[in-house]
Amino acid sequence: MGSSVRKGKAVLPVEPAARPSREQPHRAATEDYHHEAQNANNGQAITASCKNKDTDLQFKIQAYIDKNTVMIFSNTACSLSAKVKELFKSMSVPYCSLELDQTEDGQKLQDVLYELTMETSVPIVFVQQKQIGDYDKTLKAHKEGKIQKLLETKGHDHMQDSYDYDLIVIGGGSGGLAASKEAAKYGKKVMVLDYVTPTPQGTRWVKHSWETMTEAVQNYIGSLNWGYRVSLREKKVTYENAFGEFVGPHTIKATNNKGKEKFYTAEKFLIATGERPRYLGVPGDKEYCITSDDLFSLPYCPGKTLVVGASYVALECAGFLAGLGLDVTVMVRSILLRGFDQEMANKIGEHMEEHGVKFIKEFVPIKVEQIEEGTPGKLKVIAQSTDGREIIEGEYNTVLLAVGRDACTRTIGLDRVGVKINERSGKIPVSDEEQTNVPYIYAIGDVLEGKLELTPVAIQAGRLLAQRLYAGATLKCDYVNVPTTVFTPLEYGACGFSEETALEKFGEENIEVYHSYFWPLEWTVPSRDNNKCYAKIICNIQDNERVIGFHVLGPNAGEVTQGFSAAIKCGLTKAQLDNTIGIHPVCAEIFTTLSVTKRSGGNILQSGC
Repeated sequence: MGSSVRKGKAVLPVEPAARPSREQPHRAATEDYHHEAQNANNGQAITASCKNKDTDLQFKIQAYIDKNTVMIFSNTACSLSAKVKELFKSMSVPYCSLELDQTEDGQKLQDVLYELTMETSVPIVFVQQKQIGDYDKTLKAHKEGKIQKLLETKGHDHMQDSYDYDLIVIGGGSGGLAASKEAAKYGKKVMVLDYVTPTPQGTRWVKHSWETMTEAVQNYIGSLNWGYRVSLREKKVTYENAFGEFVGPHTIKATNNKGKEKFYTAEKFLIATGERPRYLGVPGDKEYCITSDDLFSLPYCPGKTLVVGASYVALECAGFLAGLGLDVTVMVRSILLRGFDQEMANKIGEHMEEHGVKFIKEFVPIKVEQIEEGTPGKLKVIAQSTDGREIIEGEYNTVLLAVGRDACTRTIGLDRVGVKINERSGKIPVSDEEQTNVPYIYAIGDVLEGKLELTPVAIQAGRLLAQRLYAGATLKCDYVNVPTTVFTPLEYGACGFSEETALEKFGEENIEVYHSYFWPLEWTVPSRDNNKCYAKIICNIQDNERVIGFHVLGPNAGEVTQGFSAAIKCGLTKAQLDNTIGIHPVCAEIFTTLSVTKRSGGNILQSGC
């Protein structure tokens, strides 16, 4: 009957699987998956007819297995054989298939296969010379990531010798750019794929204006973007404004805003796609509400504004708008600043309320309606109490949603390469070296599960990752002693553990909390806001009262925190703080004089600077 050997992506059976060329990486992917395999020794089609002896048949079967990355023993009339081929096509993995029903001695071959594998029916799949089994076993191995791991076996990867890039970064945020430039510094060939999907309001973070202020903001953002592009070019990093999507192991499809597709391969990939604002999923939210991504692109002042949410983005936006003199209300489902020290969060809320920001607590919007069109128009918000017992209504010019952000991971083909994500949040679990469950794929930044969502953290993680991958370094990113600031009207700076987390981790008997109010000198003359600024440190008694948590609420809290965070990284203790001479009369001086513990219940109110 002649040859019945069929190839996925025209792969020669006597060599490792064929690879897309560096010049035309898409060519192989567009060819028919079924090609007649050629014998590299004589250029003739391999036939499955062979000597009658079982040993010869065994030798022939073993030759197919040994010389092909993926070998499928198949039957043209078998629907499961067709499905298993489709599985490898969807992964863009080349395969070789032998159709036993159209092959001389096909039944004898199947009998020998049974003796070798104990599989009673086709398809019978081998990957990297390892027996996978029938369709169900192959599908199970794919879902568990076993096939992907086999394809990554050193010395056998089907494209390892001809990658287009050493590293492809998916996402052009701060972390991705930092990693790409660091990798390029070590002579690696790097590409960045960067594409921002517009919000329902059409915002991509650039262009539009909001009178003089928003024009200045957009000009600044534009200058940053231009600077990033110039920096990448200087580092010889290839930048492409295209949406990146995995189509198979080590292979990615890049689609630009005109729909043009290109395909690239890389030895390693870095996911740094970040997050985008979440919507409520109620009638009218996407039609009439904006997010923080849209705020500085509004062509008009937002007017009376309802901010929905209790995150740092929500409180920062509310404080900023109130500072412009706008009527601002914050609607909160439960607590403020989840994940931050709750004593500090509540003090922030109290200060904002005292300075004109209204709070509606334990309510969530269930519908947003447009009453009047305009710039701004007028919206009616219908909200329900969290216990479901009460319905309220309110009218606003603008509704700004700040109810969290979703990781941009569900549309980039991670399932095709076996990368596991948290199905609820879309976040990616990684090792302490930012490695996913797929060895050649890493992730940094806001897409990580259980890590701080901060730009400087992503930058640091990206740089350290590149240094470990390409410069022999071993230092890992510290996700605990991270300084951060919430830029509310009264700034909040923190580094290390919150009080709640410290108590849970170390136990109340092992924690000492020193705290005090303080009064900035510049506030004393007008007698403004006494006993509103607050400082506390959390110390581990069992570790020589090492400072494991630092918290300050007051002017320039970020500046204060940045300085102390370096000392905390060096193992700062309470005794060392006590032995530090303060600068009088600055706010940071309070940390050199803290003496009252929470445990003592002593008075911490201040009457002067």
